[in-house]
Amino acid sequence: MKRLLACTGLLLGAVTLLAQQKPPASPPATESATIGGKSITITYSSPRVRGREGHIFTKDGLISHDPHYPVWRAGANAATTLKTDADLTIGDLEVPAGTYTLFVDISDPSSWVFIVNKQTGEWGLKYDGSQDLGKTEMTMSMPPSMVEDLKYTLTDDGGGKGTLTLAWENVSASVPVRVH
Repeated sequence: MKRLLACTGLLLGAVTLLAQQKPPASPPATESATIGGKSITITYSSPRVRGREGHIFTKDGLISHDPHYPVWRAGANAATTLKTDADLTIGDLEVPAGTYTLFVDISDPSSWVFIVNKQTGEWGLKYDGSQDLGKTEMTMSMPPSMVEDLKYTLTDDGGGKGTLTLAWENVSASVPVRVH
């Protein structure tokens, strides 16, 4: 009887603890697309603006506190990853099939630079530029309205071509993708 009461108490305690957990501030997200018959996936954590509109990408804003600023981890928590089943051209950068970590150099607000890094599995704040596969410029625009949650999109534009876009707060940055 004592065991039954103890087990019931433990179970009740575990359920109560689980019920009290809040959703993560930057929940995990995945964006996948099939372009030219090949799979491309971006896995990231999606931070929220949470009332900081106009204070994310400024020189004294949220991102400026990262130790590798102006290189941004392009997400939150664990590193943002790109997995591709095919060789790609992203902008003017040749990317062999495989898994990579993504970063963005935001030093010029009107011209971000997309970075594909060969090192994988690290926490998002670890950036080692010597591991860069390469960099390519992004096309900048303003979204139609403020983007609360960081969002990656991959679109199939037909003919083995697509577009990779990241949007957050008042910024949208994209780069063309071509599958080989």
